[in-house]
Amino acid sequence: MTWKLVWQFYAIHAEPKICSWQTCARKIKALVDTPSKVKPRPPSEARERLLPVPRTQKLTIIAQDPGVRDEDNCILRAEVEIPAETLEPGPWGYRVHVVDYDAASGMLWKPHDYTLANGVVVDPFADKTDRELLSNPKFHQQNVYAIIMRILARFEQALGRRVSWSFGGHQLKVAPHASCDANAFYSKEDEGLFLGYFVDPGFKGKRPTAENGLVFSCLSHDVTAHETTHALVDGLRERYTDPSSPDQAAFHEGISDVVALLSVFALREVVAGLLVNLKSKKTIHKRELTAKSLRKSALFGLAEEMGEALAQVRGEALRRSVELMADPKKLRDPEFQEPHRRGEILVAAILNAMIEIWADRLEGLRRTDKGEVNLSRVVEEGQRIADTLLTMAIRALDYSPPVHLEFGDYLSALLTADREIRPDDSVYKFRTALLDSFARYGVKPSSPYGDNEPGIWGSPEQEVNQSLSYARSHFEPMQRDADEVFRFVWENRDVLGLFEGVYTQVQSVRPCVRVDRDGFTLRETVAEYVQIIRLMPAELKKAGYTRPDGTLLPDDREVSLHGGGTLIFDEWGRLKYHIHNRLGNKKKQSERLQYLAQSGYYLSRKPQSEAVRIGGQGHFARMHLNRGLNRSRKITEGWAVGITPTSAKAAHPHEKSSIVQEPDQTEDAID
Repeated sequence: MTWKLVWQFYAIHAEPKICSWQTCARKIKALVDTPSKVKPRPPSEARERLLPVPRTQKLTIIAQDPGVRDEDNCILRAEVEIPAETLEPGPWGYRVHVVDYDAASGMLWKPHDYTLANGVVVDPFADKTDRELLSNPKFHQQNVYAIIMRILARFEQALGRRVSWSFGGHQLKVAPHASCDANAFYSKEDEGLFLGYFVDPGFKGKRPTAENGLVFSCLSHDVTAHETTHALVDGLRERYTDPSSPDQAAFHEGISDVVALLSVFALREVVAGLLVNLKSKKTIHKRELTAKSLRKSALFGLAEEMGEALAQVRGEALRRSVELMADPKKLRDPEFQEPHRRGEILVAAILNAMIEIWADRLEGLRRTDKGEVNLSRVVEEGQRIADTLLTMAIRALDYSPPVHLEFGDYLSALLTADREIRPDDSVYKFRTALLDSFARYGVKPSSPYGDNEPGIWGSPEQEVNQSLSYARSHFEPMQRDADEVFRFVWENRDVLGLFEGVYTQVQSVRPCVRVDRDGFTLRETVAEYVQIIRLMPAELKKAGYTRPDGTLLPDDREVSLHGGGTLIFDEWGRLKYHIHNRLGNKKKQSERLQYLAQSGYYLSRKPQSEAVRIGGQGHFARMHLNRGLNRSRKITEGWAVGITPTSAKAAHPHEKSSIVQEPDQTEDAID
């Protein structure tokens, strides 16, 4: 029985009840054997109204995780604003479908049936106690729904368009109590996020319950946002999971950490709470506002409060990133060739830039005679800076090459994406701070251009000193039609530097309308194309590539080479940027081949006589061991954090009498 059958079973029952997995299986089998018509649910009162309805609604979530408390030792909460919609029980909306099936206990938990007031859903947990939030599975369901919708809305706001899931469907399925494991992962094959729960290793009692002894990854904003980002980035850049380089292998984890952590810092409640020992005060002394002090109180504070228990799921990426001393040699350090460790460099560079910008802004705030600053202004500045950096981090994905991403490419993308929408950076100096912070870790922007600003991507004409032809192109269909964009690419293949005689495809065409805080609107069309060539090792030299040693790349292993570019068109249909990693760059492609060979990728592959030439599919569990070594184009396995799922059976955590077996600490532990 697969998770897809669980989704199917849930979808055909208008009023799902608590039932056993065996009952689910019998009913699903009966439906498969004898297909029946699904009766549509009657429209709700809100749907029948023809009145304007609000665009957003607010729901209560746990701001970070249950371990983060306020001055009264109460769980730190937040009321987040998300897109308004009429929810079915689940919550089940137009982009997210929560199905609370627990594989450990074999239980399908009944969801809350939301009511409407003034066109928006009523938040049933706005005034509930901490105990109710921890013990009520319906709040767990709302918590993951609201966090996922918040991250999705931030992506769509930053990119200026709708963002699709990678698997092609409209709704991401979410199991908030998927298993009794210290595990949380995204699975493209199952079209969902799976969040586990487990016994706190520090629990000394006999009967762990939801209020005492159990840890739920679904209650962590950080964990849920991290896995949601995996799903979104996979939809935006499907080839970032291809075997390539140490940087691309590390990027998925790094950007997911960045989005998760900046989205937490963008919550006012969290920023205020992290200024330790100052929660009851209205002012803060200037000595606490230096970069060093803010790094200690904010970043270290969040790292400490995440706790030892939750670190089993998320690992210690934040703690290690904060403690990561700046050193340009780290990129060459063998320790940082491992994807997870290397991803911490990306996190450290961005978070430390945030702290430097924050401290610089606080220098200009008015002080009292005692050298104190208004605490609300300090919080406001920190929240605004985190939110702006979050927008930059997401928007930069559109300005990144579609294949073989390196940290220098992403840095140029960050700088270019921000300058396009916010040319004047003289107030906060985000771009200067990012350049300096990345440089301290040995990362330089890939672009040699930039006009008056270093690191900005250059125009196609700057690169090749030739003019593009638009004579046979039609801009209106180029905003949505891949065939029309391909015609433009084909007509300009020499200027764009395409590799001749290989497979070429325009993968996506996405019109965007980006709006800055000041109302400035930027209209662009983003398209990406890829080129693919497959060769046997003996053909590499003839094609101009350097073949790795024969012991690392046997003669019977097929080699797949990828190139491609991102095309950014302005509102008049003119190409502004061509951001690429070409097949014709023999040096870069040969370096990639050498990296894969030394990593053992080709030795792990089947000989050509045993393999299908168009490629196969790997497993994300192996990819977490070495994320760069998965050639699959279609990601059908799970982005996992935590440990390998166990076979432990347990009563559900919301039953107070439950005794849950601790997850096995296997050697396959991954974060």
